[in-house]
Order: sequence, then C-alpha cells, then structure tokens
Amino acid sequence: MRKLTAGDKLVLATHNPGKYRENADLLAPYGLEVLSAGDLGLPEPEETGSTFEENALLKARAACSATGLAAIADDSGIAVPALNGQPGIHTARWAGPERDFMVAMERVHSELGGSGDRRGIFVCNLSVVWPDGETASFEGRLEGELVWPPRGDRGFGFDPMFQPKGFDITFAEMDPARKHAMSHRALAFAQLSEALLDGR
Repeated sequence: MRKLTAGDKLVLATHNPGKYRENADLLAPYGLEVLSAGDLGLPEPEETGSTFEENALLKARAACSATGLAAIADDSGIAVPALNGQPGIHTARWAGPERDFMVAMERVHSELGGSGDRRGIFVCNLSVVWPDGETASFEGRLEGELVWPPRGDRGFGFDPMFQPKGFDITFAEMDPARKHAMSHRALAFAQLSEALLDGR
C-alpha cells in the first residue's frame, strides 16, 4: 500500500467545519498540505451508500475526481443498538436541513423512550482515494452512554449527549485534546496513520 509523505497535497472531502478541524489537526504533524472541499467550493455528492465505508469512498472519489489530488473522506455517525443501529449513516439527516443536532438528539431521546439500553456507538470510517483509483479504508468505533439532557458546549453533533464508556462527562464537556485522543475518529486515524503514514 502506498504512503502519504510530507509535502503531499490532499483534499479533506468535507463541508463540515468541525470534521475538517478535527481531521486537519490529526494530519498536522505529518507535513501534508491539507485542503478543504468546502473551501474549494466543491459540490457535496449525494450520499447514496448503505454503509459508512461506501459513503466515505463516494465522497473521497468525488473530491479526487474534481481536483486530481488524493482525497480523504470521513463518514461518521452514531449507531444506537436499541434503535436497530439508527440513525447510523443517516445521523446528519436526523438533524434536518438546518443540521440542527439538538433536533437529532431530541429524536433519539424520544425514540429510546423508557428503554434501559441507552448505549450509543460512535463510528468513523476514513477512506482515501488516489487519482489512479487506489483506495484504502479504516474504521474506528467507540461505545458510550446516551445521556439526557445534553451537557457541555464543546464539540459538535451528538457530543453533548455522548458519555464515553468509563467516563462521567460527555464529549462536549471534555477538553478537546482529550476527546481527540480517544474519539472514534482518532481510532480510525490511528489505523490510517499506521498503514499510510509510517505510524509516525
């Protein structure tokens, strides 16, 4: 499998500022020139895949095709076992057209009702596509409890509702550096780093 090396230019295929910031921070130590699909004005492809990996590859391929550069895409969401894995790949859609995650969190809380199983699993798939069509995918998962009401004002998405296993604070209450070190995105990135960045 080929490597990404210092000086390489690549596109982070996201229009989500929170995801861009987290992924750019993770890539920062490697000397890569990281561009954002949002900043480049690339259109957002329709996410028609049925898995996190399919959607990540779809987004990475679109950015790679539009720019001629290697592209990394992140598809992530929260899977709730008591809701048969929903919202899963539809996590952003549950937030509605305005991407209001308070709406999404309220829906999850409402649909859980009196369920004693309030587990939530954050899933992140990071996929890389090169201009010649080569691809690589890596997936991280982190389990926690879905608390109510939401707590904290850091992070984004479901962070105020997600209390990682073994902790008594939510991601949105946690110091960002601590969250970044243990998140589902960090777990996926650790695999990507080992495979593509020489594990530095």
